[in-house]
Amino acid sequence: MSDSHPPRKARTPLTEPAAGELQVPASFGSLAAIASFVQAVAGRAGLDRRAAYRLRLAVDELATNIVMHGYRGGDGRITVRGRSGPGRARIVVEDSAPEFDPVAGCLPPATELPPEQRRIGGLGIHLALTSVDEFSYVRHDGRNISTLTVQAEGTDPCPPLP
Repeated sequence: MSDSHPPRKARTPLTEPAAGELQVPASFGSLAAIASFVQAVAGRAGLDRRAAYRLRLAVDELATNIVMHGYRGGDGRITVRGRSGPGRARIVVEDSAPEFDPVAGCLPPATELPPEQRRIGGLGIHLALTSVDEFSYVRHDGRNISTLTVQAEGTDPCPPLP
C-alpha cells in the first residue's frame, strides 16, 4: 500500500510583479482613474464581481477621504500600487497629507439609532474597512500608507501546504 498522495496545488503568493502604479493629483477628478486601476488589479486576480466591488468601494472611500480631509482641497498626490495573485488582490494607497490612521479614529457607527440621530462622519470609512479582508496602516517617511487586501469569495485564507 502506498502512502503517496497526489500533489496539491500550492496557492501562488502575491509575489508576481506589481500590476502597476498610478500616480494622480489628489482631486475628485482622479477618483475615476483610481477606480479603473483597482478594477484592473481585481481582474488580474480573477476576483468575482462581489469581491472586486468590495475592494473598489474601500479604495474609493479612502481616496475620497484623502482628497477631502487629508489635503483639504490643496495640492497633493496619491500613489496607488496593486499586486495580484490567484483569487487575491492587494492595493497600497500612499499620500503625504497630514497623518491619519483610518482605524485609530474610526468608531463603529451607532446603527441602533435612526440616521438623523447618529453623529456625522465615519460611516464611509467604517464600511470600507469592514468590506476588505485585510487592512493595515503605517506612517513612514512622512507618508500615510494604507494596504487593503481582498480575496475572492470562497477562497481559503490558509490553504494546505503542498
